[in-house]
Amino acid sequence: MSKELTGILKSWEVKVKKSQAAAKKRAVSIFTTMSVAHVDEEASDTEVSHVEKIFSNGDIYIGQWAAENCPHGDGKYLWADGCMYFGEWYKGKSNGKGKFSWPSGATYEGQFKNCYMHGEGTFTGSLNDTYKGCWVMNKKHGKGSTSYANGDHYEGDWRKGLQDGQGTYQWNSGHQYVGQWKKGKMNGNGTLIWANEQRYDGTWEAGLPKGNGTFRWEDGSFYVGVWGKDQKEQNVKFYPSTPPVSHDDWEPRQLFSVEMNQCVISEAESITEFPSDKVFSWLNGEGKHHKRQIKKNPKNDNRGGRQSVDGRVSNGDGLGSDGVGSGHIHGLGIRPHLAERQGITICKGHKNYELMLNLQLGIRHSVGRPAPTKSLDLKPTAFDTEEKLWTRFPPEGSKHTPPHQSCDFRWKDYCPLVFRTLRKLFNVDPADYMLSICGNEALRELSSPGKSGSFFYMTNDDKYMIKTMKKAEVKVLKRMLPAYFEHVKNFENTLVTKFFGLHCVKMGGPSLRKVRFVIMGNLFCTEVPISRRFDLKGSSHGRITDKPESQIDANTTLKDLDLNFIFRLQKDWFQEFCRQVERDCNFLEQERIMDYSLLVGISFQECNQELSADEGCLSESCTPRGNVEPDSRGTTPRGSSADTDEPLNPTRLGINMPARVESTVRNHETQLVGEPTGEFHNVVLFFGIIDILQDYDISKKLEHAYKSFQYDPTSISAVDPIQYSKRFHDFIFSVFKEDS
Repeated sequence: MSKELTGILKSWEVKVKKSQAAAKKRAVSIFTTMSVAHVDEEASDTEVSHVEKIFSNGDIYIGQWAAENCPHGDGKYLWADGCMYFGEWYKGKSNGKGKFSWPSGATYEGQFKNCYMHGEGTFTGSLNDTYKGCWVMNKKHGKGSTSYANGDHYEGDWRKGLQDGQGTYQWNSGHQYVGQWKKGKMNGNGTLIWANEQRYDGTWEAGLPKGNGTFRWEDGSFYVGVWGKDQKEQNVKFYPSTPPVSHDDWEPRQLFSVEMNQCVISEAESITEFPSDKVFSWLNGEGKHHKRQIKKNPKNDNRGGRQSVDGRVSNGDGLGSDGVGSGHIHGLGIRPHLAERQGITICKGHKNYELMLNLQLGIRHSVGRPAPTKSLDLKPTAFDTEEKLWTRFPPEGSKHTPPHQSCDFRWKDYCPLVFRTLRKLFNVDPADYMLSICGNEALRELSSPGKSGSFFYMTNDDKYMIKTMKKAEVKVLKRMLPAYFEHVKNFENTLVTKFFGLHCVKMGGPSLRKVRFVIMGNLFCTEVPISRRFDLKGSSHGRITDKPESQIDANTTLKDLDLNFIFRLQKDWFQEFCRQVERDCNFLEQERIMDYSLLVGISFQECNQELSADEGCLSESCTPRGNVEPDSRGTTPRGSSADTDEPLNPTRLGINMPARVESTVRNHETQLVGEPTGEFHNVVLFFGIIDILQDYDISKKLEHAYKSFQYDPTSISAVDPIQYSKRFHDFIFSVFKEDS
């Protein structure tokens, strides 16, 4: 090691030791030797050398280096801000055993995967909080235990970073709770025993006793009945011990005002910056982010291969990074590899970079405002869009807006209370929503605008799509918003597009443009690889893909005349599907909407079986949650479905549905539905009704009149909403069948 580098490392070690001592008064060197397992045998096939690198931004890397110009093997990376990773690398990513240190003195030691804390590991905070257990994508998930700095201790189940499931919490004062948890709070059946041996056995909700339960003293006397913090819902009765002992100085409300105040759940130290957020600088000092490092396809520089979870790259031509073909599903010509990630990252220099900054600033402002009410019943005034409520965002900041580096712009949030309530209906957590759209990761612009001329943007986690809108589309959505709200509130399993927000940015500076956009759910946000996708309307004119078969891949959206399958659903699912399509078509017909389509994604299980378990996992089959009768208002009961967390890959109508497809053949080119061949494949389906903002306006009426002279009027897309609904309905029921 050079003298210069040795000096830098020594000064760095002193700096980190001082920051650790200030945080915890414990000076533990971040250069402590740790045992690191050897990289797997596959890694040994890559030519590596030992290097010592100092980057122009002050970062340092020491360790094994691959010919691909990135770390590979064992190595240590030190960032200029004082963070450090020491452990195993695989093709430029921290993979395997390793240790990450923060300048505050906090550390994580354990398993890494694609730079995420993933697997078994131990996090020790700067104040000496310690979590030891399972991690999934930077979050505590699975079995684990936490020892808090104040002496409290929890051991049990975790989900998405919070206590969830069965667990035991021990307070340093001697109190103990054993039972069920949900989202970090006591919830379900459980027992809390105080240090003085008083105890409550019963049901809990949101951290407090609620429902049937018993509060008992050591002498055997007890209160039993229905408990609740609200006196109106509480009804309990006292039973004395034998011989009787007086407890006249205690009344049931003290359980909430006194006893429960002694049992506050501690909060562990939050991690403000994860290892996966860090930027690496080995590519000519340009600071390429590890998440966005994609090998380019030489045939098309805009189509990058998507990295698999182990760091390998698919080139988009059916070949792995080793050049070996990945095979086909017999008779379908479908390769079992992950689709390329669509879109171009919007970074500095992109023509829409400022627009995306403005969008993110506006959404932070809208979502971060205090929520006025939790009721799902809204007054008609909530749907009023005539009032002009613009917020100005000057670069220097204002009383209500932060300073920023973009241009001066104005922001409009249409019907904020309505969309806030819609997000609640769709079980969208406000913090997760804001993080997806406004987090550190840049948005992606899909490569080309849609047929309408609108542009589409995708969040980095693929959860949400942002679509720019014409003024006419905004008018349609504002007009139908009250009916849309009632429809999605009454029918939980609706297949129509989920809308989460409607906004407008009015940009200042030289551009002086106004951009309207809507935020929607992405139907194909899933770990399961989508092999084929279809956009189905039930019309035949122009409804065929003009690409040659050699250019069709997993990201190509095929049309009606490309469809060569019949979808077969289990009986319960099929019955619920039929009911919901009827409801949704009636709703769209009443709102005079046409030109919508059913977007269908197919994941072949033959593909999934050839992928590793991490690249695609299928949920077990289950009966539809929506297979219950509506109540007297026509509302499908939400009940437990709204109150219970769904699995990581939930199965519901249109999402992650196990099914079978039967191959078909057409007798002639214009035949919409082919003849069944008896060849079946097990699949998982994703589907929903999209493009629901086109009403039958004068332009569509003229299009219908013009094309009717040239083509069969029943074959064109532009038809009256009543006719469109019937044709769509009939076609969908001809390609979706009950599986016998």
